[in-house]
Amino acid sequence: MRNEPLDVVGIGNAIVDVLAQASDSFVKEQDLPKGSMTLIDMSRAEHLYGAMGPATEVSGGSCANTMAGLASLGGSGGFIGKLRNDQLGGIFRHDIRATGIEFTSDAATDGPPTARCLIFVTPDAQRTMATYLGISVQLGPQDVDHELIKRSKVLYLEGYLWDSPDAKQAFLEAAETARASGAKVALTLSDPFCVDRHRESFRDLVDGHVDLLFANESEIVSLYESADFDEALQHVRGHCEVAALTRSEKGSVVLKGDEVHVVDAIQVGDLLDSTGAGDLYAAGFLYGYTQGRDLHECGRLASLAAGEAVSHLGPRPARSLSDLAAKYGL
Repeated sequence: MRNEPLDVVGIGNAIVDVLAQASDSFVKEQDLPKGSMTLIDMSRAEHLYGAMGPATEVSGGSCANTMAGLASLGGSGGFIGKLRNDQLGGIFRHDIRATGIEFTSDAATDGPPTARCLIFVTPDAQRTMATYLGISVQLGPQDVDHELIKRSKVLYLEGYLWDSPDAKQAFLEAAETARASGAKVALTLSDPFCVDRHRESFRDLVDGHVDLLFANESEIVSLYESADFDEALQHVRGHCEVAALTRSEKGSVVLKGDEVHVVDAIQVGDLLDSTGAGDLYAAGFLYGYTQGRDLHECGRLASLAAGEAVSHLGPRPARSLSDLAAKYGL
């Protein structure tokens, strides 16, 4: 059994992404909110899969993508998620381990199938997601590997999982273990619709358990029901140690107490697909943070990783992020 220290351990949905190019009219005809994630049932998933064009299957899930990005930068990590002993479950297990991330969760032998996310990429590079969460939503306290968490510097939690009461309890117990072992707790808000569903409990979670908060402009405005980004930025001060707030092509703003770091976006190539940009931003930031970099450098690494993510189809790095960081002097 391994026992060396880890930079980050993440808890999230174990999902296989199915990506395909799609027209704006297709997204509209299928009644999918463009640019957002919609939860669907198995029958809807089968319908959309049959209607979509040629697709690419790759292991995904927001937190798992972040962990893959962390590994590509040279960081060490572990992942906790729930899957079935089916074909997609096997794909996910192989892919996450192939990145170098520790994944020891047992596959369930009964229950719903492994989760999948159907991703429709429109010509403007926006991704519209329809997610069947399958067995991933059954993750609960019994699935938390506390020994793995005790080895980490940061515990990273995926906001999407907050929909499940059992997962909420798993998060809280995992956060307690992290704090007891001296680790920081990080949270990504995941999606503005997710924030809308759980605004009050998210606020309580941020106030009581979270050291590092990741959110995009829409999510942080929704969390504090603010009129605009600047107002939301003032609200988040003091609620967590560090807030890293992304603004797409405008870059990001990183806050810590009275510190404010405005970080430009970094364009690595043509904008082809925004899938995974936020996930890879978190990967870059967490890598820098766990290596003791200052917050502006963390933001630069985050912007670089996000810039790589949007330059190709799919949510995970298509090239070595550590090599790319070296090229950019980071």
